[in-house]
Amino acid sequence: MLLSAIIFGLLGSFHCIGMCGPIAFMLPIDRANKTKGFFQILSYHLGRLFTYSLIGLLFGFLGRGFYFFGFQQQLSIIVGVLMIITIVFPKILQKLSLSKKISTLVLKIKNSLGKELKKKGNDTFFTIGFLNGFLPCGLVYMAVFGALATSNAFTGSLYMFLFGLGTIPLMTAFVYLGNFTKGNFRKNIQKAIPIMVVFIGVLFIVRGLGLGIPYISPVPVLDMVTNNAVCH
Repeated sequence: MLLSAIIFGLLGSFHCIGMCGPIAFMLPIDRANKTKGFFQILSYHLGRLFTYSLIGLLFGFLGRGFYFFGFQQQLSIIVGVLMIITIVFPKILQKLSLSKKISTLVLKIKNSLGKELKKKGNDTFFTIGFLNGFLPCGLVYMAVFGALATSNAFTGSLYMFLFGLGTIPLMTAFVYLGNFTKGNFRKNIQKAIPIMVVFIGVLFIVRGLGLGIPYISPVPVLDMVTNNAVCH
């Protein structure tokens, strides 16, 4: 399932350009010094990856609770269903993003980002990336669902880290080249994102069903132990 995180990141980066592109393009990088500029952009991405990893750590830890009480398979099914529902009914995510508490938090983050964009200190780019990672985004929500289903704090953190890693190539290209994804190509990718999310949602559901398919839908460990005990 970790592969789904990278897929989310790669496809989601086309969506990220619309959400976070203006911030990335406004980064006060030193364009005269390519080496310095490279490390500034790297610092920005590390800030985002750090935030995503923290979020994944939290939700992976929460998922651990479900695993502890024997609900890992059910959680995987629920996560898959939620992924599909949020694609079929996108207004659910819009309502979540527009809630009063989240709107207040987003406003504070944007204000902090505005202040950081005016600076050029050594920690400026990491801080911008760190704050950027907290901005609400539909694809981030999908990745969070995936981190929750890992049922492990470390794996949840790794899941979100890989998601962020997948966004780096296109986001970096955007910083240097600007909006180069106009036209039918970007539209086709945008159309492919919901299909891919539904596909991954189905994979999570199949995984939760424990059909005995290696790597895709393994039999729950408890069932394997029970079956072996019966056989003996």
